[in-house]
Amino acid sequence: MSHTSLEPQSRRASASSSGSPALRIKGTLAVASLAVMIAQIANALPGSLNGVFQQTFNTVGSQLTWITAAFMIPVVVFELTFGVLGDKYGHRKLVAGGSILVLVGSAVCAIAPQVEVMWIGSAINGLGAGAIFPASLALVAAVTHNPRDRAKGIALWAGFLSAGAAISPLLGGFAAGLGSWRGSYWVVAVLGLAAVFLSLAFAVEYRSPQSRKLDPWGQVTFAAGLILVLFGLVQGPEEGWLTPNVLIASVAGVVLLIAFVLIELRAKSPLLELSLFKNRAFTVSSIVAVVGMFAFLGACFATSMWLGPVQHQNPVILGMLFLLLQGPAFVLIPVISRLLHVVEARWLLTAGLALIGLGALLASRLEVTDLSPIPFVAPTLLIGVGFALTLSPMTAIALNTVPRQLTGMASATTNLLRDLGFVLGPVLVGAIALSAAGNQLVGTLQTADLAPDDKGAALGIAEGGGPIALNSIPAGVPGGGAHDLALAALGSGFSLAFLVCAIAAFAAAVLTLFGLRGVRDDRGSTVSYADDDETGLAEPAEDSVVNSPEWSEDRI
Repeated sequence: MSHTSLEPQSRRASASSSGSPALRIKGTLAVASLAVMIAQIANALPGSLNGVFQQTFNTVGSQLTWITAAFMIPVVVFELTFGVLGDKYGHRKLVAGGSILVLVGSAVCAIAPQVEVMWIGSAINGLGAGAIFPASLALVAAVTHNPRDRAKGIALWAGFLSAGAAISPLLGGFAAGLGSWRGSYWVVAVLGLAAVFLSLAFAVEYRSPQSRKLDPWGQVTFAAGLILVLFGLVQGPEEGWLTPNVLIASVAGVVLLIAFVLIELRAKSPLLELSLFKNRAFTVSSIVAVVGMFAFLGACFATSMWLGPVQHQNPVILGMLFLLLQGPAFVLIPVISRLLHVVEARWLLTAGLALIGLGALLASRLEVTDLSPIPFVAPTLLIGVGFALTLSPMTAIALNTVPRQLTGMASATTNLLRDLGFVLGPVLVGAIALSAAGNQLVGTLQTADLAPDDKGAALGIAEGGGPIALNSIPAGVPGGGAHDLALAALGSGFSLAFLVCAIAAFAAAVLTLFGLRGVRDDRGSTVSYADDDETGLAEPAEDSVVNSPEWSEDRI
């Protein structure tokens, strides 16, 4: 995934220390790539560690969901604002500041004595990543002066981002296998410290001479509204959808999101440019971004929960399977780049979403009592290859169908909606699976042939902590006799979640295939690969700073 809120406007970069122009360019590219890889490692770590977290903190299902959601929420909520702050105060400073936050957040996770502290650490990590994602890409754009160099720079940036997603589950799995999952977070903290010093020492500074203005009311209503709605979705399955705190939070969140839309329609410098949605192709691709990325990360989260807290598999095995989910996006970068030049983007996107749907459908048919990881190989590989096929075409379609002067805002909006899909993945999958599992478990427990004491203890554990808590009770302990019932309920719940992800992916594929048929870009040709790079960083105007006499190598 790419993250940028950079507008096609004038640019200015300057160096903070001496060095040859070529060295400063290479240093900036290296720093941007390292920083985004570190942010993505922090993002993906819980994928292979949810089972270990459940055992360490004795958690219920919603508490595990919050570890993942707490990271992504700040990314979605603040990434557009971070783009504006970078333009105003400097993107190198934002990369350094974001790296400091990742350092702090990872250290908090590494020493967390209870799951609530893990939420705090994950949220701090997410805030740091939300700053790093747009700022690091802006630095790449600042030191690449033509489309060819910029394409190479962004390919490097995207490669390291994908590498972070592939490395992270292996790091977490092997650290947990060695008996110290906390060590993986200490590794991220050390890398964050290195990124701070390297960014200040080797990266150029970049800011926009025509900075956009902040949209504080839009930011407040969007942040509060989204957080409240997600709170209701996460807590509803365990606390009850009609309990006062869940109901009030959900209603208040919806009201605040409606207020956000009304504010954005009137704002002079909106956080989200709603006029973009008058473009049919952009609207369709935006819906596909949310639904498709929900399907992908929802399937990833369901896989993590199935193999971790449900089956209690070795974290190393889980890390290897996650390599199949995340690795193809890195390995297939050159293949996808070539395909985009010869195959219409609509067909690639349709194929990628269909593969995600097929992988999730196969996963929904697996048996939870089968502890062999082999049956998961084919579904995870299909989902991983499908994800690799979706990213670039999704961005190209969204950006090629809007006027060039809006490509920056279109890119930022596309990234926001894509990340919203990433947030909804674990939240909705957790809600669907745990709600279905909880309902099935209570029903089977009431009619189960268990000793009275065992049944009473099992019902108490199920009502207090849900099926995840009961599934972790060993045999011989009061309530442990109901372990198989809890396992079966969780298997049914997460099978349903996989099926929902499959339906979502197939629906997005159909919408892409038919909703974008015949769509033509702003140059009058059928939508395929963007002439500009896939992130929508348009070429600067002839009178911009980049093309003016004052922009020269000695400024770098």
